[in-house]
Amino acid sequence: MAGNENPVQAFLHCCTSVARSLHSHLSLFFPSPNEPSSKRSPSQDTKLVLPAVSSLESIQPVAAPLTKEELGRATWTLLHTIAAQYPDNPTRQQKHDVKELMAILSRIYPCKECADHFKEMLKANPVQAGSQAELSQWLCHVHNVVNRSLGKLVFPCQRVNARWGKLDCKDRACDLEGTSSFGS
Repeated sequence: MAGNENPVQAFLHCCTSVARSLHSHLSLFFPSPNEPSSKRSPSQDTKLVLPAVSSLESIQPVAAPLTKEELGRATWTLLHTIAAQYPDNPTRQQKHDVKELMAILSRIYPCKECADHFKEMLKANPVQAGSQAELSQWLCHVHNVVNRSLGKLVFPCQRVNARWGKLDCKDRACDLEGTSSFGS
């Protein structure tokens, strides 16, 4: 893949190559309907028609900015996943980092209205990061405050781990690591 090639375009290029290969191999068994029937054996008469590979090349990905709703869903997914991976006994640094992450989000979030609302919520509901369970429950509560303000249904926080449980990683490869002291 060229350094400036869009990953989606590279993926589509790969799909086109695979489609061409499949098309050429399958055409041995299912000839084109344009091929004279005299060249086909009776067993080759079939209704299966393979599409032209060039039709895949006409698919162009549409790049567009995220909507406010898409950005919100992606952010909540990230935050709930971080909370699910958060340790049961976090270090002082990890507690500081998660609180700082929330504060930074409230300052630089791409939706100013959302950032300002989140900043207000942090003042009214300071981050609770004493354990994985505490952070997950705090985040669920804050997420529900946002949902209520948007007229959406609230999520039952007792089910937070069932919805956003720990990632399935072998040999604890997803565990957060941190130092035991601030600034180390």
